[in-house]
Amino acid sequence: MKTIKRYFTGTRRMWYLLAALFILVASDGIISHFLITGGFAREGNPFLVPLVGEGNFLILKAVGGLICVFILWDIYKQRPKMALTSSSCLVALYAGIVLWNIFVFFTSQV
Repeated sequence: MKTIKRYFTGTRRMWYLLAALFILVASDGIISHFLITGGFAREGNPFLVPLVGEGNFLILKAVGGLICVFILWDIYKQRPKMALTSSSCLVALYAGIVLWNIFVFFTSQV
């Protein structure tokens, strides 16, 4: 049990959270792009509506995810507890968004 706990403490936990966050942001972009270009859904963010359907949309999502990861890592160096809490909340939020997108995909196929 101690070996499992060792892998999820400190810096390693932060790296896992940041990797998960980037993967979820990228997944959100890919699934959203597919749903919107396929006519199954609409973009809920009014700032991204003009970009959806273009290659720039996926690039913007990837760059935005990377910027978020770098900012959270910088915060982690000064305030680790706050960065871990923020990263955990963002991972939970984006997991919900990705699950919602998957739900929309499967319900629109029926």
